[in-house]
Amino acid sequence: MGPYLLGLRLSGRRVLVVGGGRVAQRRVPALLEAGAEVTVVSPSVTPALDDLIAAGRVTWHARPYEVGDCDGAWLVQACTDDRSVNTAVAAEAEAKRVWCVRADDKDASAAWTPATGRVDEIGVAVTAGGDPRRAAGIRDAVVEALRDGTVDARRNRTKPVGVALVGGGPGDPGLITVRGRQLLAQADVVVADRLAPRALLDELAPDVELIDAAKVPYGRALSQETINELLVDRARQGKFVVRLKGGDSFVFGRGGEEMIACAEAGIPVLVVPGLTSAVAVPAAAGVPVTHRGVSQEFHVISVHVAPDDPKSTVDWPGLARSQGTLVLLMAVERLAKVAEALVRDGRSPETPVMVVQDGTLPTQRAVTASLSTVADRVSAAGIRPPAIVIVGDVVRVGQEVEMVRAERLP
Repeated sequence: MGPYLLGLRLSGRRVLVVGGGRVAQRRVPALLEAGAEVTVVSPSVTPALDDLIAAGRVTWHARPYEVGDCDGAWLVQACTDDRSVNTAVAAEAEAKRVWCVRADDKDASAAWTPATGRVDEIGVAVTAGGDPRRAAGIRDAVVEALRDGTVDARRNRTKPVGVALVGGGPGDPGLITVRGRQLLAQADVVVADRLAPRALLDELAPDVELIDAAKVPYGRALSQETINELLVDRARQGKFVVRLKGGDSFVFGRGGEEMIACAEAGIPVLVVPGLTSAVAVPAAAGVPVTHRGVSQEFHVISVHVAPDDPKSTVDWPGLARSQGTLVLLMAVERLAKVAEALVRDGRSPETPVMVVQDGTLPTQRAVTASLSTVADRVSAAGIRPPAIVIVGDVVRVGQEVEMVRAERLP
């Protein structure tokens, strides 16, 4: 017969663990996470258990098991490598009507410890007939599906409320955070940017309202005021709204404006940071934005206006004097003026530059040049937004890595 599965609420209840080896080391943390008051009986313990004992989280009796140790326990774990000891522990527990898990013999065990996992408030427990490896494999598959949203786990009784500002990462749907994907799977309404990982939108349930908030450069665009109004309106209807953006909502993403609009309307806001393209795209192209002995700093600059535009607040002379890496966003259309300003204010015209289009996506491509040639190279290559511009000697580091790789290939 299969077991009757039950979730034990162990907070404040005594649990006895007999044995201090690797099995006990695996089981004690989960018991502590459930709030149990754990007592370990064993002549010796592993370093990991010793650390928990030193922190006062576990009570340790440094001796062999004795009859009477099961007194007051709600649950017993017999985890020694001595079958006779485990048998004695199980017999005492059985006589006192206390559930006991034997680590050495599933058939003689009154209870089994399942392979467990947790995603937010969802707990997953798998027994698989007492086969721990099989149970763990099934557990991992279910947990992964819950984390990435491929299993519909939207709440019914306690739905999220308000607005979640979710940074979707640089473009590859696999680079959104686990938390961001979980919230996306809970959404009633999704307000998505043009640069959000749009492949994830195909996974939304059919009843989710999808609002396209794309801002196409020099083309169609939904005003920020309209977006703010949409977030507030849908949240006031009792719907859970996810504002899905590319990169990070607070790195040139106007997330601050949307957070303020919701706060002024009394709408609760949850912020989920995203992997900003300013760091992720150079990395995807093999370029570190900092490198020991090359660059100790990097600057992220929005170039939505040219350096000579009166509306620009960027200290271009200061950036030109800096030895740090410059990561330029929204710069492709104004690249000639940027290069001219940097050279004029002190950067060498031979400073290496890399421009990466569609970073992290299958269509990613890159052009490498210098400040004096980059504008012409980018124009000739037909590079278009979205693209990231990297200025600095770290570009050579990336080229060096590629040369080493090429030399080692058969």
